[in-house]
Amino acid sequence: MLDVKFIRENPDLVKQAVRKKRLEFGVDEFLVLDENKRKLMAEVEELRAKQNRASDRISAIADENEKNAAVKELRELKDVLSGKEYEFKKIDTEWRRLMLDVPNIPDPSVPDGADERDAREERKWGEPRKFDFEPVGHITLMERLDLLELERGTKVSGFRGYFLKNEAALLSQAIWLFVLAKLKEKGYTPVLAPVLVKEENLFGSGHFPQSREDVYKTQDDLYLSATAEIPMMGMHSDEVIPESELPKKYAAFSPCFRREAGSYGKDTKGIYRLHEFYKVEQLILSRSDHQDSVRLHEEITTNAEEVVQALGLPYRIITLAGGDIGRAHVKTYDIEVWIPSERRYRESHSSSYYHDFQTRRLNIRYKSKEEETRFCYSLNNTAIATPRILISILENNQRSDGSVEIPEVLRKYTGFDLIGPKT
Repeated sequence: MLDVKFIRENPDLVKQAVRKKRLEFGVDEFLVLDENKRKLMAEVEELRAKQNRASDRISAIADENEKNAAVKELRELKDVLSGKEYEFKKIDTEWRRLMLDVPNIPDPSVPDGADERDAREERKWGEPRKFDFEPVGHITLMERLDLLELERGTKVSGFRGYFLKNEAALLSQAIWLFVLAKLKEKGYTPVLAPVLVKEENLFGSGHFPQSREDVYKTQDDLYLSATAEIPMMGMHSDEVIPESELPKKYAAFSPCFRREAGSYGKDTKGIYRLHEFYKVEQLILSRSDHQDSVRLHEEITTNAEEVVQALGLPYRIITLAGGDIGRAHVKTYDIEVWIPSERRYRESHSSSYYHDFQTRRLNIRYKSKEEETRFCYSLNNTAIATPRILISILENNQRSDGSVEIPEVLRKYTGFDLIGPKT
């Protein structure tokens, strides 16, 4: 959420953000509503003051006729006030709804474009492996090695259901442990985050109101979190953090749930796009300084790159175009890893910063050295997501005999260095 004062003073910037993010939002119409709300609030306050003065005057009137006339006048005033308060409540409800629809201002370095085709490639690492045999896709590879059950997964969980088995289950846990240990060494606090979250956390992190159709809701008016970012942002809601404790850096692990409502027909086979998966999320709360956000954005992106490099996976970094980032985002990098069977890079990590868009909604503040209370800035990044990353690990490390080598950095966690065909 933007500061309404900022919107009033910078309407052209907000209009540029709406255009660059390819959204529909009437900035001028909102400002008219905002002005009407302020005028109506002033009227309500004036009427309340009149009502208080009239009430005080009645108690001092001795003459019965004069008192009756004053009481009648007070009733009429209350009726007018009640009507104005009702009118204000309606306009305030609409104002609050629209405030949740105002997009954040993208950084000038964000490319102007509508979708993934307009992303800008920043750099590449590693060379895609040249196989001396025809590599197979992850579904074939995993089923041959008895690592994956898709049909039985669908039988139990429905569309996009799956079971990971044998070495795949252990490999997934090894990846989580490796990433959490690496981030702990860098000063990030490991956290196991809750999956059930209250609605205000989804509004606060910017996932609501726009993405309701993609979130699972329970019978208890709780929601299954789509990413640890949501509960982690809620963890410090309505708090004032001493500046000396910033930046707060977390490495949060959690299961994640997404309905993938907008992706019907996309990646319907395999383990790339799933309703249920696991993720280690980097999350940072920092001072309200743009240059800090830029520096920390590069830091969390570099952390994720180091993970992918340690796994030996070729990848590229892209900056997403304005039309491909969310309302809440200032800037987003994606890491795309190489998938041999598809002969292309595909998104495995996302890295974003938000300024105070989320923290303003969640009321997360800090006390500066000058004793000023300011909103924190927030950032987050996918440190690793499984089982998606297994696709690239298994496909890039497959051998001609059908076995798969395990990246060296994971072997102390797996206890094995090779996945071979079952006899």
